[in-house]
Amino acid sequence: MENTIITIIVVLIALAAGGLGGFLYRKNIMERKIGRTEEFAQNLLDDATRKAEDKKKEAILSAKEEIISLKSDLDKEVRDRRAEVTRLERRVNQREEALDKKYDNLEAREESLNEKYKEAERLEAEAQQLHDRQQGELERISNMTMEEARQILMNRIQKDAFHDAAVMVRDIESRAKEEADKKARNIISLAIQKCAADHVAETTVSVVALPNDDMKGRIIGREGRNIRTLETATGVDLIIDDTPEAVIISGFDPVRREVARIALEKLIMDGRIHPARIEEMVDKAHREVDNQIREAGESAVFDTNQHSLHHELVRLLGRMKYRTSYGQNVLKHSIEVSHLAGIMASELGADVQLAKRAGLLHDIGKAIDHEVEGTHVTIGAELAKKYHESDAVINCIMAHHNDVEPQSVEAVLVQAADAISAARPGARRESLENYIKRLQKLEEIANSFEGVDKSYAIQSGREVRIMVRPEDVNDAGTLILAKEIVKRIESEMEYPGQIKVNVIRETRAIEMAK
Repeated sequence: MENTIITIIVVLIALAAGGLGGFLYRKNIMERKIGRTEEFAQNLLDDATRKAEDKKKEAILSAKEEIISLKSDLDKEVRDRRAEVTRLERRVNQREEALDKKYDNLEAREESLNEKYKEAERLEAEAQQLHDRQQGELERISNMTMEEARQILMNRIQKDAFHDAAVMVRDIESRAKEEADKKARNIISLAIQKCAADHVAETTVSVVALPNDDMKGRIIGREGRNIRTLETATGVDLIIDDTPEAVIISGFDPVRREVARIALEKLIMDGRIHPARIEEMVDKAHREVDNQIREAGESAVFDTNQHSLHHELVRLLGRMKYRTSYGQNVLKHSIEVSHLAGIMASELGADVQLAKRAGLLHDIGKAIDHEVEGTHVTIGAELAKKYHESDAVINCIMAHHNDVEPQSVEAVLVQAADAISAARPGARRESLENYIKRLQKLEEIANSFEGVDKSYAIQSGREVRIMVRPEDVNDAGTLILAKEIVKRIESEMEYPGQIKVNVIRETRAIEMAK
């Protein structure tokens, strides 16, 4: 038992000694490892510190080099700037010196010129004295003044020249007149014989046939509303009297009369006559008249063989179908002038196409002369220029009333053809044109006021009917407007009797039921 205990004790002691030895051994090993680690860390720190010092030195050296480079560049730029400033200063100084020299030279030249001018004045005075002495001596010898001698000489030369020139001019004129009169009579008579144009008597009324007299009451309508609507929409007077089965349309403007005639005929054919239908038919009539204007222009171009005209000029020619000049239809007059000018140009060997083209367009300004300021000659020339007509045609238009000098034979022929067409017996009437001008002036005065939509002169100028825009003129304003128009008419126009100014303000409200 004891041996066992002793053995156990020995074993325990041995284990304790072994554990202590192992502990001391491991501690020793750990201390050596820690020492090596601290040494390695110290080496790393020393190496990092050394590298940081090297980097710092390199950065400081690089910064110093950059500073030195920048300083050298700056010094170079400063030197260059100084050199440039020095050069500019040198140039300025040189220019100042040059200017000073020029100024000195100018002063010297001015002094020299002053001396020469004084010398010239002295010489001129001496020459004048010599001239006066010479003239006095000549006057003493001839017993007359210089003016008298000059006048005698000029009178003698002028008398001889006038006598010779008069003899020569008389011979030339007599021969030229004989030949020109004979040739002109032949050409004009031939042109008139070849051109037989008709003359339509222009009137201011149109007659519309009715199927029966009962239609008159339907045209008048309840309390006259239908006839008032038609007169207001077309600007004409409808005269419904005892004439059997006929209604008379009265108006100075042929376009309005034609629109009213077409609209009334359509209403009669349709049978439905009321204000809304009347306005619809008037709009259709306006479109139909526009088509007639276009067709009339195309027909005139076809008749005169001028197919290269601009389409706007063709339309304006068609408008002249409803334009008169002293009662003569302007479109028929223009076609006749074109034919006459072309025939005379053919006889004289001139440009036939140019003469016919200029003759057709010579009164083109009358198509819009009531809308544009200026004479029909000026307006026509501007239209021809706008639509690229040749300078020769423009000159013919400008010269046909001698506003400018004709620059071609064709321009003179257009003048002659215009005079021939207008001078035919019955071709023109002065009184109708003056009457129409008075009515146009009446409408022009009314349209010049603000707020006026449209105006119509009716009843041969005894009344002007004015429609105003209700949004621009109120009920009280219609009274003021009527008074102002009356004052303008009284101050600017001359007319027989009285003129009634009728201002109409109408407000409509239209809605659609859906």
